[in-house]
Amino acid sequence: MKGPTEEEIRKVIMPLMLSGAKMLDRHCPKCGSPLFEKNGKVFCPVCEYRAKNRKEKVQEFEEILLKKLNELASNLPDDPEELEKRLSVMERIIDLIEKYRRLEGST
Repeated sequence: MKGPTEEEIRKVIMPLMLSGAKMLDRHCPKCGSPLFEKNGKVFCPVCEYRAKNRKEKVQEFEEILLKKLNELASNLPDDPEELEKRLSVMERIIDLIEKYRRLEGST
């Protein structure tokens, strides 16, 4: 993982410095960003920001998948072949949702 981008410096690091957080002389082993201390907590603001963004994107994607799943489930066809295809697609959507939930839990 690379160090902070210009956007991360502007959106994350600068506001922290202005809020009175203390920039430490140590760096994050994951991304190379300076570590900060605030209220006795030492943390990497860039990794926290990236994790929050990842979580939001996963939640947005999950909402899209759930909406599609509901659409597919709301009007199942009578034809057995079409029903089998639809159920197969629904199963893949459920598998994707579960996969993203596991990924979200591991970050």
